[in-house]
Amino acid sequence: MDFEPYIRDIQDFPKPGVVFKDITPLLKKPEVLQKACDTLCDFVDGHKVDKVVGVDSRGFIFAPLIASKLKAGFVPVRKKGKLPYDTISESYELEYGVDILEIHTDSIQKGEKVLVHDDVLATGGTASAVCKLVEKLGGEVVQCNFLIELTFLNGASKLNGYQIKALLEY
Repeated sequence: MDFEPYIRDIQDFPKPGVVFKDITPLLKKPEVLQKACDTLCDFVDGHKVDKVVGVDSRGFIFAPLIASKLKAGFVPVRKKGKLPYDTISESYELEYGVDILEIHTDSIQKGEKVLVHDDVLATGGTASAVCKLVEKLGGEVVQCNFLIELTFLNGASKLNGYQIKALLEY
C-alpha cells in the first residue's frame, strides 16, 4: 500500500524552516491505520519479540498495537519526570540542547528481545538513547521501526548495528 498520500506536510512547524510530517491523516482512516500496523508487524519478519518499546509521545500510537499483534508486552519510554516508578535515564542531544528519556527499571528483563518503535527517525538521537536504555536493562534490540525515516538527516548513522525499517522514506 502507498502510505504517502496519508502524510501531510505542515510548513514551518514547530519552527520556521521545518517541514513537519503529520501522520494524523493516516490515523483517521481505519483501513489505512490497520494496514500500517500490519506492515510494521511484517517488518519484524519472524524475529521473536518479548517487548515493544514506544517512544514518547507519538510512538505510543502504534507501539501498543504492534505489541498486541505480536503477543508482546508494551513498554513506554518517556521524558524525564513522567514515569511514576523507579527509572533509569539516558540523555541525548537535540539541535537546540539536551533532553533526557526514562524507562521503568522493571520493564525489561535480561535477555528479552525488544522492538523499538517511534513515528519518525530524524537525527537518530532519540532512538539511540532508547536503545541504550533497553541494553542497560539487559534487553536485546532486535529492530528499530518507524513510520517515517527522514534520510536526509542521516539518523540511521546513530543506529549503526541495529536493523532499521520504515514505512516511508523522505
